Amino acid sequence: MSVPYFTRFFQSQGLRFRGVLPIISAAYYTKNMLSQPKSVKFDQGGGREVTIGTGKLARQADGAVTIFQGNCVILATVVANKDPKEGQDFFPLSVDYQEKFASAGRIPGSFFKREARLNDYEILTSRLIDRALRPLFPEDYLCDVQVLVSLISSDAEIMPDSLACLAASAALAVSDIPIKEMLSEVRIARLNGKFIVNPTRSELAASDLEFLIAATEKNLMMVEGEAKECSEADLIKALELAHDAIRIQIKAQAELRALVGVTGKREYKKPVSDEAVNEKVIAFAKQKVYEISKRGSAKHERTDAYALLKDELIASLGEDVTDLEKKLAKKYYEDLKWEVVRDMMLEDRIRLDGRQLDQVRPLAMEVEPLPAPHGSALFTRGETQSLTTVTFGTKLDQILAETAASSDFSSFFLHYNFPPFSTGEVKMIRGVGRREVGHGNLAMRSLKQMMPGKEYPYTVRVVSDILESNGSSSMATVCAGSLALMDAGVPIPKHVSGVAMGLITRADGKYAILTDILGDEDHLGDMDFKVTGTRDGICGVQMDIKVDGLSMAVMMEALEQARKGRLHILDAMYECIPAARADVKSHAPRMVKLIIEKEFIGAVIGPGGKVIQEIQRETGTTINIEEVGNTGEVSIFSANKEAVDKAVAWVRGITAVPEVGDVYEGPVKGIKEFGAFVEFMPGKQGLLHISEISWKRLETMDGLFNEGDMVKVKLVGLDPKTGKFKLSRKALMPKPESSPREEGRQGQSENA
Repeated sequence: MSVPYFTRFFQSQGLRFRGVLPIISAAYYTKNMLSQPKSVKFDQGGGREVTIGTGKLARQADGAVTIFQGNCVILATVVANKDPKEGQDFFPLSVDYQEKFASAGRIPGSFFKREARLNDYEILTSRLIDRALRPLFPEDYLCDVQVLVSLISSDAEIMPDSLACLAASAALAVSDIPIKEMLSEVRIARLNGKFIVNPTRSELAASDLEFLIAATEKNLMMVEGEAKECSEADLIKALELAHDAIRIQIKAQAELRALVGVTGKREYKKPVSDEAVNEKVIAFAKQKVYEISKRGSAKHERTDAYALLKDELIASLGEDVTDLEKKLAKKYYEDLKWEVVRDMMLEDRIRLDGRQLDQVRPLAMEVEPLPAPHGSALFTRGETQSLTTVTFGTKLDQILAETAASSDFSSFFLHYNFPPFSTGEVKMIRGVGRREVGHGNLAMRSLKQMMPGKEYPYTVRVVSDILESNGSSSMATVCAGSLALMDAGVPIPKHVSGVAMGLITRADGKYAILTDILGDEDHLGDMDFKVTGTRDGICGVQMDIKVDGLSMAVMMEALEQARKGRLHILDAMYECIPAARADVKSHAPRMVKLIIEKEFIGAVIGPGGKVIQEIQRETGTTINIEEVGNTGEVSIFSANKEAVDKAVAWVRGITAVPEVGDVYEGPVKGIKEFGAFVEFMPGKQGLLHISEISWKRLETMDGLFNEGDMVKVKLVGLDPKTGKFKLSRKALMPKPESSPREEGRQGQSENA
């Protein structure tokens, strides 16, 4: 091709060049323009076709793919630096999932009308991708890697988060970034007893079980989800079904990778190692690490002992040791601790704090430790402690969960706070981190299974403040949250507890399952998993699986041990508070929900909101009215019971249907020469004619009533033509005795 052709091409892209086009431009054209887009398709089941494509969008990224299903389109890109940063000693992987509002034809509602920081849903999806991808990279790979996944076209029924990890893995697969293998992720739901792979949004809304599961060809990698008290066997079945579906997706990625022509992975600079230093570390510290580990000491005592031994190790290397050798020695020391503690648990069957493998740490709990909140609980398990509160609100306090495809209001939400003092550290507090969002979401999903339905009038906010942490503060949040909800009088039928588990395996087939793991044990395991539930089943699960070839038999054993630990904690919780309080506390707000006929909604609101504003002003309540089907739903909210009762009576008065013959009492609203108008029910007036005021004949209304006087009347009729109400006061008075002359006149009148 001629240079002018290249010039015309780059000018069409808005670029200008002087003189001869640089050779790099030709290279760019050869790489990006001559290569044709490539794609593969697979059936996810039930005729639902998914397409993975590459080579058309984002071609300067190391890897880029698009996923198509229905109108849903996801773009995933991955870029990695060629070399690690100087002195880097960890793997810097960043994963961000974002939904573009334009994908659903919407404009963001923020002040700047553009996408801002990731919302909680996007953060949770990013975490799911991150946790699945991280183990794919070699342990000695320390280059910066950035994975960006974007929803660029939305489908109202397709759940994009179940395709996001597939997109990220496929982007890595078509790149030369070194990964050990490919994986994917699917959602499993159960609807009417039938398991469904990647359900639609409508199917998911009606399901009683939902798990997001990531796996490679051979191994499960990550599980997260919720269920309405499913059994351990149901979970295993869901995992097996998911793995079969994931293998289909991995096969499609391999086909796309072959079409692209990726045959090898890039070389990368490996961290410096020194086997001589490693041998010195092992010789000096191995036995001493074992002695510290088997003492069964508390967290800070053990941490101090390990730190002192590290100082002694560095001193033992001599004065001629270089800074690099010191750094390597510290790294090898941490590796040695990992190996020694694992072997101790496998061989001696004891743990860092001296417990048996299946033993839960000492429990302490109480309800109502705080007098002012609407509900509160303090839950302590070993060196982990959660102080949790419950606050009631109205529908106006509901939280908006907004994605590109939906905007949903939730009347139950949980916030989790993890201040640095909980681990004895000093750190800057810069807002809620991703870890806090993830842990709070797991606790919220677990407790949500026991919350009353939509008919419950309150918005409920649960806040867990972690005051101490040494292992699974999220599970402490579940337990404390359940206690606090019952203390507040929320009618949850059962307690929900949670326990964090660990699994350590070895190539010789030996394994150890740990119940209620410590913080130091958290990173030791080959499978870290958290299980929440009631006495009758599982409510929430979060697993990270790192071991190859984990059998379902071992996983089932681990789940059974987790069930026993969960039941042990539940027994203690029922002793603390056996059931939800029958009523909310005296200082908690009261709420009454009334169902009215649809045609009365306007009467309660009044012209321009006049009536409802008057009710709120006069009673000091907060009132919310919603149209639900063919009825109206009126929620009345106040901390004062008398105020609620007054507002309820007012609304019922407006919406009640007057009955002829009933007796009412109301104020005089107006006086005319022919009678008085009385508001005998809120918003309803009737005429008390001058002839119906007294059995005595009255000539004038002067001096009988003043506006605002309360009058007791009887509804005696309804004018069929005008719909006006006829009232009588004399009907409630005894009829005076008649004189003989009057009786005679009355008889003549009757005979006539």
